[in-house]
Amino acid sequence: MSNDRSTTAGARIEKVATTPDWYASYRISQAVKAGGFVYVSGQAGFDESGTTVEGGFLAQGRQAFRNVARVLEAAGLTFADVVKVGIFVRGMAENLPHTITLREEFLAEPYPADTLVEVVSLAQPDWLIEVEVIALDRTAA
Repeated sequence: MSNDRSTTAGARIEKVATTPDWYASYRISQAVKAGGFVYVSGQAGFDESGTTVEGGFLAQGRQAFRNVARVLEAAGLTFADVVKVGIFVRGMAENLPHTITLREEFLAEPYPADTLVEVVSLAQPDWLIEVEVIALDRTAA
């Protein structure tokens, strides 16, 4: 089975995955390359075995950003290529300062555009944060 396909306009859509591909059983791509961009699916604070890391919001946030970095690396990119970030958090009031800390730790000037949204829940009941990004694929033709 191919990991890429062409649209009716001829543009390629290519799957990006790491090993293990923890999203395969859900029929979700970890990321897709299309139109000169890489769209990374939401990554939460779980380790390679799929277990949510312990230690609260910052620990989960750091792991979520590390998971994003891992997927970006599989696409040949880094956080320097990120142009848009979406962060979904539970408990905005208490976790906004932690979210800013995470941005400082993983992102740099010029900071990407960002959307921060408070949610009631995420895909797993113990997840506190999920991070998605869009990155510019500078090698795309």
